Amino acid sequence: MRIAIDAMGGDNAPKAIVEGALEAIQGNNQLEVTLIGDEKQINPLLPQDGSRIHVLHTDEVITSEDEPVRAVRRKKNASMVLMAKEVKEGRADACISAGNTGALMSAGLFVVGRISGIDRPALSPTLPTVDGQGFLLLDVGANVDAKPQHLLQYAIMGSIYTQNVRGMDKPKVGLLNVGTEEGKGNDLSKKAYDLLQDAPIHFIGNVESRDLLNGVADVVVTDGFTGNVALKTVEGTALSMFSMMKEVFMSNWKSKLAAGMMKSELRGLKNKLDYSEYGGAALFGLAAPVIKAHGSSNSRAVYSAIKQAMYMVDHNVNETIEHTVQQLRQKEGDA
Repeated sequence: MRIAIDAMGGDNAPKAIVEGALEAIQGNNQLEVTLIGDEKQINPLLPQDGSRIHVLHTDEVITSEDEPVRAVRRKKNASMVLMAKEVKEGRADACISAGNTGALMSAGLFVVGRISGIDRPALSPTLPTVDGQGFLLLDVGANVDAKPQHLLQYAIMGSIYTQNVRGMDKPKVGLLNVGTEEGKGNDLSKKAYDLLQDAPIHFIGNVESRDLLNGVADVVVTDGFTGNVALKTVEGTALSMFSMMKEVFMSNWKSKLAAGMMKSELRGLKNKLDYSEYGGAALFGLAAPVIKAHGSSNSRAVYSAIKQAMYMVDHNVNETIEHTVQQLRQKEGDA
C-alpha cells in the first residue's frame, strides 16, 4: 500500500509530517509513503535507510492565503496538487494533507474526482465523546449549503465508514436539529428526516447539539454551515475548559499540590479530548481516500491520519460507498 502526503502542508511541516510517516512505516512492513515537497527541507529529516519513504520534489506550495480553486488550477506543481495526482494516476492508494482545506477540497474534486452517484463530498472529522468512542460529524464545511438528498448521501457514507473502519456493527445515525421530536427544524431538516427514515442505515431520528459529546449517535449528519459551527464550538469549548482548569490549579500552593496528585488523571482527560488520536477529517464522496489532517497536526496526528487512510483502503470504504449508492439509485429508479 502506498500513501501520498503533502509534506509542506500544515503549521508544523515538514518536520511533523516526516516524523509521522516514519512512525507509520515502522509499524507496517507493507506501507510505502511518498512525501511531496521541497527535498532540501525533507531529506535532512530522513534516515539514511529510508527505502520505503520516497520524496517527490517540488518547491511550489499552496498557502492558507491562496484562493482555493484558483490556486489548484494555477499552481500545477504545488505539493498538494501533485499529491492528488499521485492518487489519480494510480501511484498511490490514498492521500493526506494538513494544508489549505478549501484547496484540498478543490484538488479532490478536480484531480481525484467524485464517486459516481455522489453529488457533493463531505468533510467528516471524528470528535471525542465522554465514553471515549467518538462520533463522526458530517459535513463540517465542504458545502455550506445542502439539499435533503445530500444529507442522505452523507448519512450513508458516514454509516459505511463507521461500520467498516471504526468497527461498529450497527452505527446509530442522527440528524442534528433544534429538537428531538419528529417534525422539528427547517424545511431542509424535515425533508432530510423523511429520506433518512427509508435509507439503508440505523437512523435514530433527530439529535440535539448538547447531547453530541455524550455519544447520542455514532454518526451525526448536518449541512456544512451548521456542522462547521458545531465543530468550532466543540473545539473552542475544549480549549477554554483546559485553560480555565490550568488557571484554577495554578492559583495557589494547595491547588498546585492537588494538580500534582491528579497529574495522570488530568493527562488521561486531555488525551480523551485530543484530536491527534482520531486522525483527520475524511473527504467522503471522492474516488479514493483523501484525508484532511488538522492544520496544527503534530507527528502523532499525522501517524493517526495515515492509519485512518490505510483502514479506508484495506476495508474498501470508497468502493462500498459507491456500490451502496448505486443500489439505492437503482431502487429509486425501479420505484
